[in-house]
Amino acid sequence: MKLTFLGTGTSCGVPTIGCKCYTCTSKDPHDKRLRCSALLETEQTRLLIDCGPDFRQQIMTQPFRKIDGILITHAHYDHMGGMDDIRPYCQFGEINVYADPLACQGMLQMLPYCFAEHRYPGVPAIQLHQIEKHHPFQIGDLQIMPFEVMHHDLPILGFRIGSLAYITDMKSIHEEEITFIKGCETLVVNALRNTPHHSHQTLSEAVDFARRIGARQTWLIHSSHDIGRHKEVNAQLPSDIQLAYDGQVIEV
Repeated sequence: MKLTFLGTGTSCGVPTIGCKCYTCTSKDPHDKRLRCSALLETEQTRLLIDCGPDFRQQIMTQPFRKIDGILITHAHYDHMGGMDDIRPYCQFGEINVYADPLACQGMLQMLPYCFAEHRYPGVPAIQLHQIEKHHPFQIGDLQIMPFEVMHHDLPILGFRIGSLAYITDMKSIHEEEITFIKGCETLVVNALRNTPHHSHQTLSEAVDFARRIGARQTWLIHSSHDIGRHKEVNAQLPSDIQLAYDGQVIEV
C-alpha cells in the first residue's frame, strides 16, 4: 500500500491567518500544513481518509482517477468541509462515503442538497454508508476496521487497514481499543503542540502513545504552528517517530 499525506495540519492550517510566528514565517515547504487528509492506494483500490476544506488544492497534485471510498473520522468541518469538491469524481460513479452515525448526520446537515429527493443537476452523487466501531467492512481489496478514540468527550473513529493504523484528533483512548491497533507496523497519530490541550494530544503524549503501540514507524499529523518547525522538531525526535509533511509518500 502507498499512503500520501495530503495534509498534516490542524484546523487552522499552517501558516495560520494573520500569524507572523517563527513557524508561520518559515520558507521551508515542510512547514506548510494543509488540513488533515490522506490518500491510501493499492493497485486496485484508492481510498481518501477525510475530505477537509483544502481537498481541492490537495487533490490537484494527484492523478485524476476513481476514488473507491472516502473514510470520515468525524463530523468536524476541517475533516469533511471539502465534500462538495468531489463532484468531478462522480463521472466514475457514485462516491461511497463511510462515516459513523454522528458524522452521517453532520453530512446530511452540511450538504442537504446532495440528499434531496429531487436533486438539481451537477451536485455530488454521494452514497452514504453508516459504519460502527469494531464492525469491519471491505472496499476493493482493503479491509477496514474502525475503532474508537476520544476527541475530548466526543467519540470519533480511527481506522486499522492491514498493517496501518490511522488516528487523528485523539486525546485519549479506552484500553479495549488498543487491541485493534497493536501489531501495526505503521502508526499515524496526531500531535498538536507542546503545551496541553483539552481535546488533542501534545507531542510528548503522542510519543508516549507511539511507544505504547510499538509500531515500526510512527508518523505524526494534525500539527499546529505551535509545535515548531518541521526539521527542528524531527531532529529532536527518535528516527522511528517523525512529523509527517504535506505531499510525503510512504509505503505501508
